[in-house]
Amino acid sequence: MNNISDLQIEKEILPLFDFTLNDFSKEALNKLLQEPLISISDIIHRQDILKGFIANLNDLKEYSYSRVDFYEVHKLLLDTSTHNSKSIHLRLFFSEKERHQTRAKLIQFVVLFQRLHSFYIKRLDTSRFPEEFKKELQNMNDFLTSFNLSYYDELIREDKFKIKHITELAKLISSYQENGRVEIFYKRFFLFEAYMSISRCVYLNKFCFPSFSENGISFECLYHPLLKNPIKNSFTSNKNVILLTGPNMSGKSTFLKSVGLAVYLAHIGVGVPATKAELPHFVHLSISINHNDDILSGYSHFMTEIMRLKQVLIEASKNTKCFAIFDELFKGTNIEDAVQISSTTINGFTRFNNCFFFISTHLHQLKEIETVKSKQVETYYLDCEVKDDMPIFKFLVKEGWSDLKVGQLLFEKEGLNKLLQVHGANGYAYNKSIGKIWAEGR
Repeated sequence: MNNISDLQIEKEILPLFDFTLNDFSKEALNKLLQEPLISISDIIHRQDILKGFIANLNDLKEYSYSRVDFYEVHKLLLDTSTHNSKSIHLRLFFSEKERHQTRAKLIQFVVLFQRLHSFYIKRLDTSRFPEEFKKELQNMNDFLTSFNLSYYDELIREDKFKIKHITELAKLISSYQENGRVEIFYKRFFLFEAYMSISRCVYLNKFCFPSFSENGISFECLYHPLLKNPIKNSFTSNKNVILLTGPNMSGKSTFLKSVGLAVYLAHIGVGVPATKAELPHFVHLSISINHNDDILSGYSHFMTEIMRLKQVLIEASKNTKCFAIFDELFKGTNIEDAVQISSTTINGFTRFNNCFFFISTHLHQLKEIETVKSKQVETYYLDCEVKDDMPIFKFLVKEGWSDLKVGQLLFEKEGLNKLLQVHGANGYAYNKSIGKIWAEGR
């Protein structure tokens, strides 16, 4: 089972892709974003569907409709009590109220779907889509064509939409309800809008469609799409363990989240925030970034790390192709323990050649372990320099190792050493800066 909760897909990423116009299409979109595909061929197929939409975006750029009209028509088409074929004619003939209400609803239906059909769906260049999805589009088109919408639309415009026309349409809808065609159409339609929504995001943000190979992992101009003015990073690695260093606030977690998100988006078949991307196809994904104590399970931060690591190793031991990110691995325990078990973990990771592991760390002692010294493990760092006693964060990823520490520097720069200086006698300390007297041991 994939561990992707730290990517916040529904909370943070869904809104980025969401250009849908109704809740049903949004639900279909969310489902697409939550389910990694099991094979490269499935991924390429979805990419080709999205490329087909992108090729048609010029004809779809004005795609819109009234949400109110949509929900009313949706209710009309799925309400089986409205169109009982045996009583339609009698109810419409003898009840003026029923006749007027049904007429208004059917006009709403005709006008809405005639617009969607004639302005958008019929105009699609289906040659740009893969064969299987062409059939889905054709089935949608056939369903709408069967209603003869242009004919009824003209009658409505000329105020010639009479009881016999109302009866004809109502009976046709009833028959489609009975044989399940309405539900099948809506399922296709919601997926259609979900794909169109994703393609719009990919196009507007200039995301790239990744390629898949076994020759390592590579990104050009990678960034996190939620950042307002992101720094774009490029890196390539053929090693299966990548160790990331850098001082606090240098951007390690953001970079790892960018990598994790890009790998995940690649596996659901959509574009990724980069100009080029190449990576293997993984079966198991585990992203551990800024995770907290699991209160419900009773796990401490350290135990949560242990359990997530165990899950990955169990999968890797089955020869499953795993991709895993561990942000500041084992920061929940003391330094001596952290160095020892981090060394064991990193050395052990190198055995799983068909997996990729990204690890960020503040443990500078890891530079001395054999797999790092012998370059079995690739090392990168987030660039930062100190100028006028202040750190300047570049947020750029470079090959190598960073030993820069800015904690004491920032501590001093913010005046905390001065604020913590104490004066006084007889067991009392007086801090002039905050004007309070504290009894020793109070």
